Amino acid sequence: MSADLSSSPVRLQRDGAVAVLELQRPQALNVVDLPTARAFLAACRELSGDASVRAVLLCGAGRSFGVGGDLRAMAEGDACAVAGELIDALHESVRRLAALDAPVVAALQGVVAGGSWSLALAADLALAADDAVFALAYAQIGASCDVNASWALPRMVGLRRALQIALLGDRLDAARALEWGVVNRVVPAAELREQALALARQLAEGPTLAYGRLKRLMRQSFEHALGGQLERERQAFLEGTRTQDFGQGVTAFLEKRPARFEGR
Repeated sequence: MSADLSSSPVRLQRDGAVAVLELQRPQALNVVDLPTARAFLAACRELSGDASVRAVLLCGAGRSFGVGGDLRAMAEGDACAVAGELIDALHESVRRLAALDAPVVAALQGVVAGGSWSLALAADLALAADDAVFALAYAQIGASCDVNASWALPRMVGLRRALQIALLGDRLDAARALEWGVVNRVVPAAELREQALALARQLAEGPTLAYGRLKRLMRQSFEHALGGQLERERQAFLEGTRTQDFGQGVTAFLEKRPARFEGR
């Protein structure tokens, strides 16, 4: 996996079986400019080809996870061209993250806004620092959303709340984000990285292929009728029975299971 290059706007490092994917523009609150979007996509492509990665931690350096795309570059240049390249790179990145068997954990602190929040919504699990503030903010600049927000947010919070966030510009503090299902846990800001990494390490010790099947089943479930989804569940489960993880998991479970579960 790539070395740690301090000049890169995105850092990809390994912590055992965990890949740490970090936005590295703290002085700019991790604004996603074109070099950052390109570097992020390159890192996601690298992750796609590395079967040794069993979990991913998505995070941002400094006091903010990220405040969205580079509006200054759009204002000073060809807005359509700049936005198009940013969106293309980030959309491919989201598709690659979603396709990973390895679970993706997001660690979110400070301001999490615009395209940066959209990007964080692509993670499978999310931890927020108690100082985190979430804002979609697209309507405030006369734009619709991108980078997965219109797909992920209604599934997490429901259509009415998603529209409230999008149309009225409502901000969510960490407590409301937890209440509405945007994040899984809220932790003290000073402990965010430590707890997020601990969760990623826990997942990295689990059955990665089974996690991948579970991710795909959950994400696809809204698009299929019950009958079709039942068949997909059947096929995924049967595929899993042929893996080493399944055999080892069943054996370990039976060895630890109390006798009362067996009717004795």
